[in-house]
Amino acid sequence: MVGATSKWQSDGRNTKLAHGKVLDDSDIPVGMRWGVGGAIAQKFAKEGFFVVLTTRRAANASALEKAIIEQGGEGMIVELDLVSGESISRAFTTIRRQAGDPDVLVYNAGYLEGRDLPPEKELLEHIPIDIFETAQHIASRGPFLVAQEVLPAMRQRGAGSFLISNNPFSLRGRKRMTGQSLYYPRVMMRTLAQVLTEEYSEHGVHVANVVIDGLIDSPGTRALPRAQQNPDVVMNPVKIAEAFYYLHAQDKSCWTHELQLTPFATKPSF
Repeated sequence: MVGATSKWQSDGRNTKLAHGKVLDDSDIPVGMRWGVGGAIAQKFAKEGFFVVLTTRRAANASALEKAIIEQGGEGMIVELDLVSGESISRAFTTIRRQAGDPDVLVYNAGYLEGRDLPPEKELLEHIPIDIFETAQHIASRGPFLVAQEVLPAMRQRGAGSFLISNNPFSLRGRKRMTGQSLYYPRVMMRTLAQVLTEEYSEHGVHVANVVIDGLIDSPGTRALPRAQQNPDVVMNPVKIAEAFYYLHAQDKSCWTHELQLTPFATKPSF
């Protein structure tokens, strides 16, 4: 599980940016406290998988690991920084040594860079290169390097799932609006999923790009005015996790390679 925690968890970076403080999540169901990554990790653990939680700092995922264990699951935390190729290599060496080659890889990494730029800096000419480089590391270079770590063993085994968690900005290029991250590099993430589908499907590896087209429930997002005023636009991460498990469990005679999930109250992005 690459990106096991959420920027919108109670003490996440987005939560603190939007609300100015850490939020109390004690009244939120445990399946929703860590967004999509936490929900997917808990779902696969309940299905009997040994779950590896990767995060830049182990402390970020300690509460999630505890929740998985309390639910009867098994797992471990491995520190991984997608900006560093050395960190990625070192993390997967640890994973292979302690847990074996992954049967399923869920790439759920995100970033918030760009959200704090003021309205007068919407245009590309004002975007600092370090923000662009971070977006490229997470949305393009990161999944490429992670795929190189796990796909050879899946190919040799003739089985495995490589599932990418994406957003509607991956569907086509869009201008970055004030308050948004620099998301258009995510188009490359979708492109990578399409390429890997062509290259690895014949070897028994199921690759899918999942477009999560809406606001995901978590401590930080449910406190936003948009979610408070219209709860129907908020997506349940537990149900999103079920969709990811459905993809992994599909019969290879009829694989889905792109899945778009949109709440009923909004129009699908395209």
